[in-house]
Amino acid sequence: MKKLLPFIALSFLVLIIVSACSDASEDETGNDTIDTIKIGVLYPTSGEMASAGQDQTLGIEFATKLVNESHDLDIPLAAEEGLPNFDDAKIELITADTEGEPEVALGEAERLITEENVVALIGSYASSNTAAASQAAERHGVPFINVESTQRDLTERDYDWFFRTMPHDFDFTENLFSFYDDLEEEKDISVETIASTYENTQFGEGSNEAQIHFAEETKREVVEDIPYASETTDVTSEVLKIKDADPDVLMMTSYVNDAVLFQQTFKQQDYLPEAIIGMEAGHVDKDYVGNLGEDAEYIMTSATWSKDLMETKPIVNEVNELFKEEHDRDLAGYIPQAISGMMVVADAINRSESLEPEDIRDALLDTDYDEEHLVVPWDGVQFNEETHQNELGSNLLLQIIDGEYRLVWPFDLAAEELKWPMPSFEER
Repeated sequence: MKKLLPFIALSFLVLIIVSACSDASEDETGNDTIDTIKIGVLYPTSGEMASAGQDQTLGIEFATKLVNESHDLDIPLAAEEGLPNFDDAKIELITADTEGEPEVALGEAERLITEENVVALIGSYASSNTAAASQAAERHGVPFINVESTQRDLTERDYDWFFRTMPHDFDFTENLFSFYDDLEEEKDISVETIASTYENTQFGEGSNEAQIHFAEETKREVVEDIPYASETTDVTSEVLKIKDADPDVLMMTSYVNDAVLFQQTFKQQDYLPEAIIGMEAGHVDKDYVGNLGEDAEYIMTSATWSKDLMETKPIVNEVNELFKEEHDRDLAGYIPQAISGMMVVADAINRSESLEPEDIRDALLDTDYDEEHLVVPWDGVQFNEETHQNELGSNLLLQIIDGEYRLVWPFDLAAEELKWPMPSFEER
């Protein structure tokens, strides 16, 4: 029996290696083949952020179907069934609910890596959740791909395994201050005073930091700087401060529940500034207009996607038609970013021709994903060698008009004329 122990231990080790990161079977020659490749998906599908998390999960699931099944689309991996460099192996998603809590996100990331043996992780919406979950990936040496969190510091941590396709807060905010310049030059509208209100976690604080930076750089005055807790049920004092300051523009960094609450409170106080601009997040969530109805009219938001792109970018319309057939709704919110991010991950894994973490990481660093294959209006996806931030991302400005998010800036791409100032509640 003692002689058998080393053999048993070795056999057990081989079994672990074969099953790790994928499900394997034997081909006709008796060699192991990979049937499925596991990717962990970390989003809040319950709790206050559930609406956004469910949409992002939906987008990733849809992209996975594009890879696993054959479709007539000019997108890498969409025409084949599965990953061709892995003998058409299919991607298997292992999903986990972060509940919108950093400690849960961290624990679920650990579980997906150590128990589910995923080869990569994708997530996790809120910047604070992403920061926590990516610590586990960094510790275990597993690629972590983020497609929507915007705090700049996430790609300033000298992490080896963290990659982000989405532009960050400073990119977003710099573009918005370019919008203010264009507004003055082309519309003779001057933005001199700004108020900032933001939820008080990493997401909001990072966004506010960027706004203050570019306000100072462009000689604009920040007349109010107001943090608040996203789970609050009363923002009357915050709204009264904004009303008293009466800025030209209010810049808001909010999740959906608090974004809705602010707008309801503005109506109660019968006050609106000339413009309100959301920093994506809650202001592009489908529940924002869904809960507010006409009271959401004329609110603007930074965004990395617009339905109006269907008229100018054929691949957007083609993907939207497939998505609508399956889900009876158009692409919206963060779904396009989730689709694009997942396709980039699948492409990198396929190019790696290996399930070794280092090989997948190297393939991500070598990514050169062309803009014509993306459903978002970026110039492509290329990761900075040091920070692993996509260097080719950009954002748009949308305005809610007749219940729809319409592209209003850049002005040369606008599908609808900008409404400025927005009418008061009494004038509607």
